[in-house]
Amino acid sequence: MFSVTVRDHMMIAHSFRGEVFGPAQRLHGATFVVDATFRRAALDADNIVVDIGRAAEELHSVVGGLSYRNLDDEAEFAGVNTSTEALAQVIADRLADRVHAGALGDSARAIAGITITLHESHIAWASYERTL
Repeated sequence: MFSVTVRDHMMIAHSFRGEVFGPAQRLHGATFVVDATFRRAALDADNIVVDIGRAAEELHSVVGGLSYRNLDDEAEFAGVNTSTEALAQVIADRLADRVHAGALGDSARAIAGITITLHESHIAWASYERTL
């Protein structure tokens, strides 16, 4: 399996419900480094997994839609704990939609999977992996 990873970042505000979250139940900010890894079994006719520039642009667009927002105020996240894991899934699903729509190019439709890793810090991160 071949893979290509592009990176961006996002800054959000949010809070959590549930004792397990301790002080993070209060409104707080988070800055994430976001890695998007695209996988496929065989390279395309140009010998690439995906156009890196297009992949970076689409990732930037997806995280830009989340950045500088208080996710508690966003209707799509009403009643949802926007944990690092949950946000990784949101980003993966949005990128998958863009792959299917052809935004990363026709040959990118052969991408077999996407993994999103959100780095909360230099010592903690979470990932979500999905097939296409």
